[in-house]
Amino acid sequence: MRTSTEYRRPYRPLPVSLFNRVGRAARRFGFDGALDVGRMIAAARRRTGLSDFGDEWFLEPLEVLVESINDEARLTPLGTAIQRSRIVSALAVRLRAERLLREHPEILDVDLGRILLIAGLQRTATTTLHRLLAADPGTRALSAWEVLSPVPLEGEGRGPPQRRMRQAKRAARAIGFLAPDFRAVHPMAWDAPEEDVLLLDLSFMSQAPEAAMHVPSYSRWLEARDHTKCYACLLTMLKILHWQRPGDRWVLKTPHHMEHLDAILDVFPDVCVIQTHRDPKRSVPSFCSMVAHGRGIFSDHVDPVEIGAHWMRKIRRMMERSMTVRRGADAGVFIDVSFYDLIADPLGELRRIYGAAGIEFTEEAAAAARAVSERSGKDSLGRHVYSPASFGLDEETMDGHSAAYRREYRIPDEVVT
Repeated sequence: MRTSTEYRRPYRPLPVSLFNRVGRAARRFGFDGALDVGRMIAAARRRTGLSDFGDEWFLEPLEVLVESINDEARLTPLGTAIQRSRIVSALAVRLRAERLLREHPEILDVDLGRILLIAGLQRTATTTLHRLLAADPGTRALSAWEVLSPVPLEGEGRGPPQRRMRQAKRAARAIGFLAPDFRAVHPMAWDAPEEDVLLLDLSFMSQAPEAAMHVPSYSRWLEARDHTKCYACLLTMLKILHWQRPGDRWVLKTPHHMEHLDAILDVFPDVCVIQTHRDPKRSVPSFCSMVAHGRGIFSDHVDPVEIGAHWMRKIRRMMERSMTVRRGADAGVFIDVSFYDLIADPLGELRRIYGAAGIEFTEEAAAAARAVSERSGKDSLGRHVYSPASFGLDEETMDGHSAAYRREYRIPDEVVT
């Protein structure tokens, strides 16, 4: 199966179309579908029976995000309902985390060990590398179910958290139902390693909203802010997860990190940053296609040309900011990985990464990585097709935005077909 390139006409299952039709009719009769911060906070407090958020610094980014969604995103009724549910769930997590830390202050003293942090651009084999590193039994990675619900629920005992796992399974099935093509673009499974950008999103300061929705004013606001508190919150969430299920070291991954390496180096102890590199002429259009499919879940108004312009500018910013930080930082903190070398010899590159990070590459780790590598691609749900022209992009424009980055890391030209 080939993925659709009809981005302006998102796929809609019949029940979704009917839900949206009823929702639009309700709006015409005066039922306001806008998101409301106060009501969502109240809903989170009712859900948890808790009221104390601790430091409420996160309310400012939440208010900016909600205003941008209401004014700019043009969500369908279902899209609005999903975003409302997502925000209420994030607020509930913050409430439960605050209570847990009061009851168990020792969590803040948890030692996470060595942190391997993958910070490559989108569609540069970051997911492949993440899963190879996470295969090591000694390495702790975030599972999808943990990202969705990282804090123990009321009454949850020791052992596998079945309620949280069931929630993640339902979420994975829902995405498959709402957007079958999306799962062909980006592999997903409820128990697979997942990006920590969704933990950053608990502070309402991440690239996740601008990937899922048209929220340009939120994006501009976000770029002008210091992200240190957001990363401090991420560190705390990782300690909460480590307290529940320890490991020798951690592996994290999200392209978002490229934009904020300065905050990462300030907040994270013993971090090793791994950057994957690929010709942006290939990776940028692929990511724009992924964004277009994702936005189609929430809105009927998907503009692929706007997506191309927004993300080409954003990716240039990520490249430039990461290069600036690296030039002033300890070079030993960073490991560069070529997309082409990783695809050609995954175990060889893995062995090199372990050596550079000062970690023993055991036979057990090699066997686990080999199994993941051999399985890679076999669970594909379709062929991802896309064209740079669909997003208003051409080779000259993409080369112009990425020339300095390509020179810096000696990235070869990859022919676009």
